[in-house]
Amino acid sequence: MEERKPNTLPKQERLCGKKGIDRLLAKGRHGTVGQMRYIYATGNDMEFNRILISVPKKLFKRAVKRNVLKRRIRESWRRRKHELEIKRGTDILFIYSTKEVLSYQEIYDSIGNIIERLNNSQKANGKTE
Repeated sequence: MEERKPNTLPKQERLCGKKGIDRLLAKGRHGTVGQMRYIYATGNDMEFNRILISVPKKLFKRAVKRNVLKRRIRESWRRRKHELEIKRGTDILFIYSTKEVLSYQEIYDSIGNIIERLNNSQKANGKTE
């Protein structure tokens, strides 16, 4: 039988702290998939991948809409993070970059496309573990 992994997002899998964020922004590689941008950096010497989510206040003045979008992105990542073939040590920043409020399914598909791109870029570099 296949071992079932829990779909959780514990505190340790959230990127926080000035040093980690500065390192990601300075040394990270970036890309765009649909309405979302992402920045990622490998090699954080940890046993897990960490994420950071940004929904700019410039696009959504109301905190309610920003929180809904962040919740949708977090839930999509939580459900799809096991598809990422990079076993550990990657920091990822998701940036929501459109003025329209996308449905959960559209965000879910975008996160899947980002994971697919990350997997392909790691295969191209020959760094799968």
